[in-house]
Amino acid sequence: MMSAKASWHRVAVKIGSNVLTRPDGTLNVTRMSALVDQVALLRSYGVEVVLISSGAVASGRSELRSCPDLKLDSVKQRQLFSAVGQAKLINRYYELFREHHLAVGQVLTMKENFATRRHYLNQRQCMEVMLEAGVIPIVNENDTVSVTELMFTDNDELSGLIATMLHVDALIILSNIDGVFTGNPSDKESQLIESVQPDDDLKDYISSERSGFGRGGMLTKCNIARRVAREGIEVIIARGTAPDILTRLYTEPYAVKCTRFVASESPTPALKRWLAHCTDFAKGVITINAGAVESVTGPEPVSILPVGVTAVDGNFGKDDLIDVADPDGRVIAVGRATCDSEQARREMGCHDCRPLIHYDYLYLYEQS
Repeated sequence: MMSAKASWHRVAVKIGSNVLTRPDGTLNVTRMSALVDQVALLRSYGVEVVLISSGAVASGRSELRSCPDLKLDSVKQRQLFSAVGQAKLINRYYELFREHHLAVGQVLTMKENFATRRHYLNQRQCMEVMLEAGVIPIVNENDTVSVTELMFTDNDELSGLIATMLHVDALIILSNIDGVFTGNPSDKESQLIESVQPDDDLKDYISSERSGFGRGGMLTKCNIARRVAREGIEVIIARGTAPDILTRLYTEPYAVKCTRFVASESPTPALKRWLAHCTDFAKGVITINAGAVESVTGPEPVSILPVGVTAVDGNFGKDDLIDVADPDGRVIAVGRATCDSEQARREMGCHDCRPLIHYDYLYLYEQS
């Protein structure tokens, strides 16, 4: 077994609702305190830590148990739970970290804040300043103003965006099990998958079921983990209830039961990391011909020229994100438009026009 410490300078740690809360939805303060102690120890080792913390909705729900007919799947009730629970959650973090003489800052965000490059960079700058000042960012979705269509799948998706945005060395997703298994984790014959390479296929092993107070499940975690790992960041799924899990992952990383998604050796450039997570933000779609598909998906980076465009759908403006589809309608890429949809339609099929999407602003999806 390798025993060397992990070579981390900056990590993102996602703590799930099922780690932070008891079965009745109340905050497990003892566990929170243990995790805070571990984060403080990582900070003493010189590791910058960003927390992506669930628990606000579950915490608020426990405060309002006496109210009649409250259900988590209602947007309005979710907003209520979040408004009450987020105050309780961040206050608890504040008090626990203060015992270690560490300051924390609350960052509430929404999915649409990642849709434009300007908002994306503003968020990054905010958290970079916090880290430079020694402040621990505690990030959560702003459920008080989010609506169903604009919500993250869960905080696993948010943690992937934060990890790539801040280009951390590792993303640690703390769950209520040790990682990804070859079957049901409760089955004694199931084996823990300790390492996942970028091209490994896990679809036969992953359950799509959701559990407890969270909105996602292992399928979501693995999809996010694979995407982030392809962008050059190691992803670790581990059991958040295990003793000293965070510090052990740092001091004796290969002695810990967990699943590691191995980082790609060809990291994705920063701009394309943003584009990689923009599937839901496209304002339109262009269809390109077979020749253009062959050029775009070839080994050399090329821009998408109007001459190869056969259809323009939707209404988008200059700098909006748009999907790129092949002749069969499959979306193969996303990119930032250099003009609006009206100009794109006028120039469709024309030669000697500027690129509709420059290759620096084009991200190709992995093709199955």
